[in-house]
Amino acid sequence: MGRVNHTMVTHFILLGIPNTDGLQTSLFVTFLAFFFCTLLGNLLIFSAILADARLHTPRLCFFLSNLSIIDPGFSSISTPKFLANLWAKSRTISLGGCMFQVFFWHFLGSTKCLLCTVMAYDRYVTICHPLRYQLIMNRRVCAFLAAGTWIASYFCATILTSLTFKLPYCGSNVVEYFFCNIFQVVNFTNIGMVPTACFLLILTSYIRIVYSVLKINSAEGQRKAASTCASHLAVVTLFFGPCTLVYTQPQLSKMLVTPVQIFSNVVTPMLNPAIYTLRNKEVKAALRKLRGVKLLLPILAPE
Repeated sequence: MGRVNHTMVTHFILLGIPNTDGLQTSLFVTFLAFFFCTLLGNLLIFSAILADARLHTPRLCFFLSNLSIIDPGFSSISTPKFLANLWAKSRTISLGGCMFQVFFWHFLGSTKCLLCTVMAYDRYVTICHPLRYQLIMNRRVCAFLAAGTWIASYFCATILTSLTFKLPYCGSNVVEYFFCNIFQVVNFTNIGMVPTACFLLILTSYIRIVYSVLKINSAEGQRKAASTCASHLAVVTLFFGPCTLVYTQPQLSKMLVTPVQIFSNVVTPMLNPAIYTLRNKEVKAALRKLRGVKLLLPILAPE
C-alpha cells in the first residue's frame, strides 16, 4: 500500500456564492439588511412574550420564545463571517472558525428540528385533547420538552463535530460555499436521519389533527382548528421544504444547494417572526403594548 500524505489544515478558503463576481457591494448590503431584520424581528417577539404575562399561558408562545432564540443564532453562524469576508475582500476562515460553524450549524439545526416536532405535538394536544391541554402541557412538561431539545442537540452536535475533526483531513481546503458545510457523512447523519425522524413524527401528529378536525360538525369550528395550525405548518414547510428538494432531486442538488443554504440560513430566520406575528392575535397585541411602553418611556422618565 502506498503512503498517504496528510497535510495539517489550518484554514479553509470559502469560495462564496457562485457567479457573483463584482457583486460584493450588493451582496454585503442585502445580507446585512436580512441579518438586521432577523435580529430585530426575533428580538421583538422574544421581548413581547417576556413582557406580556398573558402569553405565558399558551404553551405555544413558550416554544415560540425558544424559536426566537434559535433563528437569529442560526443566521449568526454564517452571515457575520460572510459579511466580514465581503468587507475585507478575503475568503479565508480559520480551522477554529470552521469548527465553530460546523458545531453550531448542527446544534441549532437539530434544536429547531426537534422544537418543530414538539410544537406539532402541542398543536395535536390543543385540537385533539382540548379539555386536557392544561393538564398534559403543564409548565413542567413544557420546560422538560424544551430543555430536552437543547440538550439532545448539544450532545449530538458535540459528538459529530468532535469525530469529524479528529479524522486526518487530506482533501482540498477549498469550500464551494459561503460557510463551512463540508462534511458530507456528518451532514447525512444529522441532516438526513434526524429531520426524517422529526418529519415522520410531525406528519403523524397532523394526520391525527386532520382526522379530529374532520369530525368537527361546524365549518366555523373546522376553520378555527385549521387556523390554529397555520403558522406552525408554514414554519415547518419553510424548514423542511428546501432540504427535501435537495435530497429528493439528486440531479438538481448541485444546482440547488447554494440557493437552499441561503434561504435556510438567511431568509427563513427573518420570515418566522412575521409568520407568527401575522397569524397570532395575542402576539400582535403584545407587540402593540410593547410599542406603547417604549413611546411612553421618554415621557415617564424625562432627562
